[in-house]
Amino acid sequence: MDEPTIGFHYEVVKKLSEILQKLVNKESTVLVIEHNMDIIKSADYVLDIGPEGGHGGGQLVAKGTPEEVANNEKSYTGKYLKKALKQY
Repeated sequence: MDEPTIGFHYEVVKKLSEILQKLVNKESTVLVIEHNMDIIKSADYVLDIGPEGGHGGGQLVAKGTPEEVANNEKSYTGKYLKKALKQY
């Protein structure tokens, strides 16, 4: 899915997250391209591609659990993810 949370109210995002988790629990592979930290922090595995967008991107900057990406100094996503994980 490509950014499935864009424009949705928090409650809809929460419900979508629950549905995605049900798919994972049934041993389905779920691949989501997302910028919403609430979705990213609940992922099993994160691939952070960047470091910028467009011509400045396209490189694998960080990978691993949300906690591992949050602790990667090279990851812009990690900086925001670290804050989101503290709220978890």
